[in-house]
Amino acid sequence: MDRGKPGSKMHVLSDAGGLPLVVGVTAGNTHDSKALKPMVEGYRMRQEAQGDRYRKPGRLHADKAYDVPHLRKWLRGKRIGVRIARKGIESSERLGRRRWVIERTMSWLTGYRRLNHRYERDPRNYLAFLGLAATLCCYKHLARFTT
Repeated sequence: MDRGKPGSKMHVLSDAGGLPLVVGVTAGNTHDSKALKPMVEGYRMRQEAQGDRYRKPGRLHADKAYDVPHLRKWLRGKRIGVRIARKGIESSERLGRRRWVIERTMSWLTGYRRLNHRYERDPRNYLAFLGLAATLCCYKHLARFTT
């Protein structure tokens, strides 16, 4: 957490291929771990119900910022596999094989000038542009396979 950091942070929940599934925005001075629960819950709410069961992520890969005991317990309660580097124990380099996927997704999103520099003062407008950029990423991915 950087207490004096102005601005905002974008949070992205993506699939294994890097397609953004859920996007969110928080203030720049909030800790990253506070955005994990709303992102996972947002993903579960948007999925179609299959009988009485919702589809859920099978495994969650995250960096050391999300290494909080109550989050690990919450994810285990949801029966979501966790692969989070532990602070002071594991090197975050071991996550590199999976971590590049989300880094590439963030690069796709920040490739849009409107998101790279925050021109919007209202966070709802910034979130709308972030959602639009995520939609464009998914569309480009789909168009590549259909042409």
